[in-house]
Amino acid sequence: MQYRKDKYGEELSILGFGCMRFEKKGGKIDIDKAEKEIMQAVDSGVNYFDTAYIYGGSEEAVGEIFERNHIREKIKIATKLPQYMVSNGAALDRYFNEQLQRLRTSYVDYYLMHHLTDVAMWEKLKNVGVIEWIESKKKSGEIKNIGFSYHGNTDGFLKILNDYDWDMCQIQYNYFDEVSQAGKKGLHEAAKKGIPVVIMEPLRGGKLVSMLPEEAKKAMYRSGRNWSPAEWSFRWLYDQPEVTVVLSGMNSVDMVKENCRTASNSVVHQFTERDFNTISEVIKIIREKERIGCTGCRYCMPCPKGVDIPGTFACYNTMYIESKREGRFQYAQTVGLTKEPAFASQCIECGKCEQHCPQNLPIREKLKEADRELRPFPYKIGINIVRKFMFRK
Repeated sequence: MQYRKDKYGEELSILGFGCMRFEKKGGKIDIDKAEKEIMQAVDSGVNYFDTAYIYGGSEEAVGEIFERNHIREKIKIATKLPQYMVSNGAALDRYFNEQLQRLRTSYVDYYLMHHLTDVAMWEKLKNVGVIEWIESKKKSGEIKNIGFSYHGNTDGFLKILNDYDWDMCQIQYNYFDEVSQAGKKGLHEAAKKGIPVVIMEPLRGGKLVSMLPEEAKKAMYRSGRNWSPAEWSFRWLYDQPEVTVVLSGMNSVDMVKENCRTASNSVVHQFTERDFNTISEVIKIIREKERIGCTGCRYCMPCPKGVDIPGTFACYNTMYIESKREGRFQYAQTVGLTKEPAFASQCIECGKCEQHCPQNLPIREKLKEADRELRPFPYKIGINIVRKFMFRK
């Protein structure tokens, strides 16, 4: 197993165990199966385990397995505050104390503000006293490192990143999402500040394996590397020194073994020019199904009316690369749930964006088209309901 260091010099395995997808039996996590997978990972050198308050049964399972096997001091636990459920300062202690009980521990190694999509969510937490609360928990030793996980656009990520002295952060990042959400820019800015970055969705929820076009698989085979599609994704990430840990939601012993083997054999700057060309070819093949050729360069931004143009087009393309449901979900999450709405319907057709687009895309026309498909009537209602809940005072 390869290791990279956190902000304070602690070694973290470059493969982290994402504990959201444990297999269930009879509606409950199959604890014996999960234990075999976790212990295989521990025996292979994995020491970073990621869970969250809302991962049904996950914290309890992790706590029981670690206690059963007496390995708490050998591993690092990362879990997350359900910030979207916090309306006052008392809730901070209530959720945290419940998590400690679930995890059967007296401290958390990495505690994250879960699922921030906008600066306003962080500001809301600050207003209920989260900074003072964090400082008291770090002083008592109940929290070793503080961080946040993020699902909004690049600009929002950078504002949150620069607003507090974070110990770590977690972002969605893979070879297909290099310019969406926090993206490569966010990754590099965090690294410049000495903040370790944990990667989620390295396979886009498995889609860079299960939904990879046959032509893309053939391109990988022609490279002569003899790497599986999953291995290509992980190695692309491990090649970058700015990446600290890559999470994988492993739910079989064989998957654990394969991912540990990849992590043990991957080093920084291992990719050759031919490897990068292979990835470029794979991306091109996937993008053949896209509806609009937006590269996410962001030359069209900022929009004077606040429309998230590249975010909208990324979600629109996801509808046709993956599924309508996935594209609409991403749109609701990354565009619809910002404090200040960023919907395509806010476009006033000023044309400023088209003047700066290197691809000369008909942005105004495509924004209307995208909004119609991404926000059918039931989704509009759903997004409005969730917005009222998340941004309630």
